[in-house]
Amino acid sequence: MSDWRTSTFEVRLGPPGHGGFCVARHEGRVMFVRHGLPGELVLARVTEDRGGSYCRADAVEVLEAAPDRVPPTCPVSGPGGAGCCDFSFATPAAQRALKATVVAEQLRRVAGIERDVLVEPIESGETIGGWRTRVRLAVDERGRAGVHRFRSTDVIADLRCPQPVAGALEGIADRHWTPGADLVIAVDGDGIRHIVELAPAAETGPGSRGGDRRGPGGSDRRDNSRRRDRPHGRDRRGGRRGSDPWSSEVAPAAPTRRDERRDASARRAAAHAARDEWVFAGSGRAVEYVAGRRWEVAATGFWQAHRGAAQRYSDLVAEWSGLGAGGRAWDLYSGAGVFAARMAEQVGRTGVVLGVDSARPAVADGAAALRDLPWVELRTQRVERWVVEHVGSAAPDVVVLDPPRAGAGKEVVGAVTASGPTRIVHVGCDPAAFARDLGLYQAAGYRLADLRAFDAFPATHHVECLALLERRVPDQRHLGVRPA
Repeated sequence: MSDWRTSTFEVRLGPPGHGGFCVARHEGRVMFVRHGLPGELVLARVTEDRGGSYCRADAVEVLEAAPDRVPPTCPVSGPGGAGCCDFSFATPAAQRALKATVVAEQLRRVAGIERDVLVEPIESGETIGGWRTRVRLAVDERGRAGVHRFRSTDVIADLRCPQPVAGALEGIADRHWTPGADLVIAVDGDGIRHIVELAPAAETGPGSRGGDRRGPGGSDRRDNSRRRDRPHGRDRRGGRRGSDPWSSEVAPAAPTRRDERRDASARRAAAHAARDEWVFAGSGRAVEYVAGRRWEVAATGFWQAHRGAAQRYSDLVAEWSGLGAGGRAWDLYSGAGVFAARMAEQVGRTGVVLGVDSARPAVADGAAALRDLPWVELRTQRVERWVVEHVGSAAPDVVVLDPPRAGAGKEVVGAVTASGPTRIVHVGCDPAAFARDLGLYQAAGYRLADLRAFDAFPATHHVECLALLERRVPDQRHLGVRPA
């Protein structure tokens, strides 16, 4: 089979696929085409071809446009550009419809769940730009801050993407940063901007530690910084979510040779090792508010990127939990305990809320924020170990999980369902992993009672899903027992 790289073909685009592309076919092969909409006729230039049944391409010219196409709002992410905005050329409604199609297809194909999906905006009347409060940039060899080219380690020193809130990137392009460093910018709940530079990964010494990534309200982070003696330097810990399009983590194409795999693994390990850091603006400690409660967390640590996401998700968790006074709840992958706090208010002093996360700094921040709720216990431990150890103990009424992008998996889901909670609230940022976990719950005797999907990353292909699962009541009619 010939190599199609750099070749251009006229193709009709089909349905959207998981990852920000549309599916097309040419000469019996599948093409994953970015920058197009279903139904459009485009000229697609192949950008990656490793042989086999498929290749990747960019729509470099639109011959027949879809009705939902608009002038792109992001000048950084077009063909050959950054991976920040997959769908900035579509109306907001069309973007959400594309994501809904992908989520529904993953549920059907992976979990056997036939369900219509509606992707909702986080905020009413939300537009594409100005929603992101957390940004992580890469610094190129010339000391310029920018974002990674799609599926590449190249840095594009162009900060015109409309996602960050007003003022977040002001002056960033005007100064020289340490070549090879990462730059974290956080605008917190008080409107304070924090700018922290993380030393180049290559400077990391032996003995550095990494860990599972998690954050408040359940999202992943890594313990990836350490103090360096520089003016205004502070010890700040945290990381970025791998699914976040503004993360400086690189997700290159899957290599085919052993040496390429080894190199990619080495790059990932270096990126997540302990790194020195310097605070250039703010204190490096970001203040955030959810449901009237105040958190103070590392600016380099995880907090929901969308300014309204933590509040929106925690409201839904509180609504779905069904907890009352004296109830018992688990918050797995708890981060700083945003969900734990909401459930603690519901169960009161006679109840119990247990939270667990492997990120020690996040747990410490959560313990400080929840010190007035002594019936909440946040523990630093790997979730996989903790949940297995607690099978057979007092059964929780509800379990909330917000695992990393890869999902909870068979071991955790099995232990959770074996604990026998009445309700499970599961949060997922990757439709495929989310669907796999839902399939595991169903196999263990739980049914999907409700599902909500949110456009937590407007203009991108990313979507956040929350599911309410309830334990099925066995049919006992054959035993002469009438259902309640």
